[in-house]
Amino acid sequence: MKLILILSLLSLLGGSYDLEVEVEGIPNTKGTIFIGLFNSSSSFPLFGKQYKGVVVTHEGKSHTYRFKNLPKDTYALAIYHDENKNGKLDKNLFGAPTEAYGFSNNARETFSAPSFESAKVVLDRDKKCQIRIK
Repeated sequence: MKLILILSLLSLLGGSYDLEVEVEGIPNTKGTIFIGLFNSSSSFPLFGKQYKGVVVTHEGKSHTYRFKNLPKDTYALAIYHDENKNGKLDKNLFGAPTEAYGFSNNARETFSAPSFESAKVVLDRDKKCQIRIK
């Protein structure tokens, strides 16, 4: 009985939260959407190095996904529309993306990905992020 009480109290202290991600501006219904959740500036925004990631299908110009039971932390999101389903963000000869992409806080730089700091989301309660991909 004491063990159950202790575990219950520990779960209340740690806390876990949901992060709802609403992706807007999806150009068409082809392909899939990659959603990467990062908890470190050293790995952001490198797909394959994310804390959690999902690949989802979509039916319209927007899609909502919920990351559940995340620990309190600072995160950043990177999203791209893999229109041709080849598992990567396609780029042109100059290295500029040719598929739609976006980041939390709609952070966007001209010639590079935004910093973790500019895309950060402090998760200390359930939150919702709207991200427009272009």
